[in-house]
Amino acid sequence: MVTSVTNLGRSGLSDWLIQRVSAVVLLAYVIFLSYVLLACSPDYQEWKALFENTCMRIFSVAALLAIAMHAWIGLWSVSTDYLTERTLGGKATLLRLSFQAISAAVLFTYVVWGIQILWS
Repeated sequence: MVTSVTNLGRSGLSDWLIQRVSAVVLLAYVIFLSYVLLACSPDYQEWKALFENTCMRIFSVAALLAIAMHAWIGLWSVSTDYLTERTLGGKATLLRLSFQAISAAVLFTYVVWGIQILWS
């Protein structure tokens, strides 16, 4: 089995499983929020009360982490598939690692920022 330095020891099966589980979490979150918006038509106070509930905050953090994991695996897959020596030449490894580092930094920033918004 060939492992890449950039995949941090994960296997394809774990990536596949993370993608599916994160997609289910995101689907549940979207369905719930759609129901709240369409069936309840909350005003500002009801919307604020919903997100002050600890269960909703935990569900929102789970959705935030799910979207970050889903995005990371997708971006990692795209970068390893398309930013290759065959397509870009000699600077592909540097470009791929730079793309992955920037992507990881942006996703980490979004997660921290989202948690700060939800729990402040």
